Amino acid sequence: MFSTIMVPVDLVHKDTLAKALDAAGDMAKRYGAMIKVVSVGGEMPSELGHNADEFTETVTGFAQGLRDKYGVEVEAETIISHDPEVETTSALMKAIDRTGADLVIMASHVPGVLEHIFSSHGGYIAQHAKVSVFIVR
Repeated sequence: MFSTIMVPVDLVHKDTLAKALDAAGDMAKRYGAMIKVVSVGGEMPSELGHNADEFTETVTGFAQGLRDKYGVEVEAETIISHDPEVETTSALMKAIDRTGADLVIMASHVPGVLEHIFSSHGGYIAQHAKVSVFIVR
């Protein structure tokens, strides 16, 4: 049914990803699918790396940990953005096509007041993606 599952991750909030990652791991095992972990980072130093190369190493290491945990094929893809706050949603939409994903599983938080005015990353992707999207809270 599914062959490539894209899982957008923000490793700054790694503690909120467990349910979505478990769902992706279970689905990947069930269907023999590959997981593509996609993360958008900035060019400036952050807690995930001093530069784009370190950021990529961090995401790649995270993906390797998922491979070991779930026993499925997991690849990492990093997207370096000039302004991740503004460009994350559009970068993830482009990554859906680039990765060949036929399912997106992503973590989300309980909507607050701002989500009634501005769409969240997950909300926008669920409304506009041409593939199945599973938002996990």
